[in-house]
Amino acid sequence: MRIAVSGVAGFIGSHFCDHLLAEGHTVVGLDNFLTGSRRNLEHLTKHPSFGLLEQNVSLSFSIDGPLDAVVHMASPASPKEYLEHPIETLEAGSIGTQRMLELALNHGARFLLTSTSECYGDPLVHPQVETYWGNVNPVGRSGHHGVPPQARRPQQHRAHL
Repeated sequence: MRIAVSGVAGFIGSHFCDHLLAEGHTVVGLDNFLTGSRRNLEHLTKHPSFGLLEQNVSLSFSIDGPLDAVVHMASPASPKEYLEHPIETLEAGSIGTQRMLELALNHGARFLLTSTSECYGDPLVHPQVETYWGNVNPVGRSGHHGVPPQARRPQQHRAHL
């Protein structure tokens, strides 16, 4: 399968690529390196079945050739990172998801969206299971994961103070 994966320079994204390549797939990796590290990809750059597109998935882009699957993993994942980049985090989760869905639709590909446990807020349950609804403060400092657009306004306000 030929698979497009966003967020490949992150810890989990790069290891996911390792797994896909080991399974014999071809990977088109996307990352803008806002929080990801080029070091995470050093071992992949010479792999014949790996290609890298330096791309912010919140901006318009296309990928030539067929795709069988699209995996959206791009997002600042740690509290430090998403507090430093609140707008970019919101865009990766909203516009980036839309762009990756459009990519899948245009190629007739399957789509997988991943997230971090941060979408649960400050969890009362460890580890979080899929049936856990979370403990999210939608107007708090880290409340922009998994909340509707109208609740994101405090994050946008703080970013522009």
